[in-house]
Amino acid sequence: MAVFLALPSGAQRILSLDSCRQMALSNNKQLGISKLKQGVAANLRKSARTKYLPHVSAVGTYEFTSKPISLLSSEQQAEFSHLGTAFAGSISQSLAPMMQQDPKMAAVMGQLGPTLETAMNGLGQKIVDAFDTDTRHVLAGSVMLTQPLFMGGSIVALNKMADISEKLAENSTEARRQATIYRIDQAYWQVVSLHHKKKLAESYRDLVKKLSGDVHKMIDEGVATKSDGLSVDVKVNEAEMTLTKVNDGLVLSRMLLNQLCGLPLNESVTLEDEQVENIAVVELTPELDVERAVDNRPELKMLQNTVDLTKQTTNVLRAGHMPQLLLTGGYAVSNPNVLDGFQRKFGGFWHVGVMMRVPIWNWGDVMYKVRASKGATSIAKLELEEARELIELQVNQNTFKVDEANKKLVMAQSNIQRAEENLRMANLGFSEGVITPATVMEAQTAWLQARSQKIDAEIDVKLSQVDLQKALGTLE
Repeated sequence: MAVFLALPSGAQRILSLDSCRQMALSNNKQLGISKLKQGVAANLRKSARTKYLPHVSAVGTYEFTSKPISLLSSEQQAEFSHLGTAFAGSISQSLAPMMQQDPKMAAVMGQLGPTLETAMNGLGQKIVDAFDTDTRHVLAGSVMLTQPLFMGGSIVALNKMADISEKLAENSTEARRQATIYRIDQAYWQVVSLHHKKKLAESYRDLVKKLSGDVHKMIDEGVATKSDGLSVDVKVNEAEMTLTKVNDGLVLSRMLLNQLCGLPLNESVTLEDEQVENIAVVELTPELDVERAVDNRPELKMLQNTVDLTKQTTNVLRAGHMPQLLLTGGYAVSNPNVLDGFQRKFGGFWHVGVMMRVPIWNWGDVMYKVRASKGATSIAKLELEEARELIELQVNQNTFKVDEANKKLVMAQSNIQRAEENLRMANLGFSEGVITPATVMEAQTAWLQARSQKIDAEIDVKLSQVDLQKALGTLE
């Protein structure tokens, strides 16, 4: 891999295409976002795996109520509280005839009755107090374990969706990476093209300036007309204007390249291919390979991921028709202790069970959602088929463009030789006085066009190769 060269202070940095690519990949914010999304998808996949495992949760609660739970009614509480009074009254009525006949018994009962009544009333009150739950302040807690046994296939489908989403994020990152490389390649070759056109414009300006000087000397000597001088001066002005336009375009193109590479916009850099005379050479036209593009293009992989996601979404929705089975277990505590007479202390118990949920009727809600999801799958499949057809067309077009660019380069190289020979003969004839300045200017213009066409053809070769690599999904 080529890297940029570290130069002494004040010297320009020299960048190769590979180093520009690496800098652009490091600087591109959208690519960084795609990589972060890839990390998010990986964590969501790990989260989906946990759905297979038992989950443990703890719950604690405190509740205050205005009235406690009562196990006895108000009438029952009153009866227990006056149990002795009722008993004493009943005994007095039963023994009244005997006490009338036996004064001693009446005296004994008169002494024993109040004592017995008080004792039994106290016993009844104790019973009432014993049934007091004291549940105005309730503390409760529970640790619950839940293990899915069968969820209608929804957990399996969700895990497959998480796997597909991670692949989708990876393919999105790859698509963003290739798009970044594609943009930097275009910017790089644009700068190279304008740099060479700048040199060409400078050479053309020097040619017409020399011709202008020669013509003005001839005018002074009386062997050329002022009309010839004016025509040459117009050409000089046109050359200056062309050079200005090229300079402006080069400055803007360098700013774009710097921005893509993450460099200061006004930093001056030199590209390796600015130093070479021949930017590109004719290469063999690659063989048409549509299947390779289908296998490599991240855009197609993303569309296939979308199809797979919609299928798994259908499976998740279909699980709504299926029974769901859960294993549950845990430990619960409460205060008051419901296991020991509602005493004001903590008490608890273990429990385990199985819970099943069976959907019976939902007015077709799940069925409609499944149909809608299947429709989304059909749409995604059609989009995938259309994209394949477009990519096949794109590969064919770019393969043709590579071949066409090679042919144009061959013709441009051939035209260069003719234009240079034509200019040489025109300059020779002009110096000998047998050719007019207008003919020389025509030869110079033809030379300029031939040189410009060669630069354009060389850049077309490079860009057509980049386009083909992008169409094949092989930009590295």
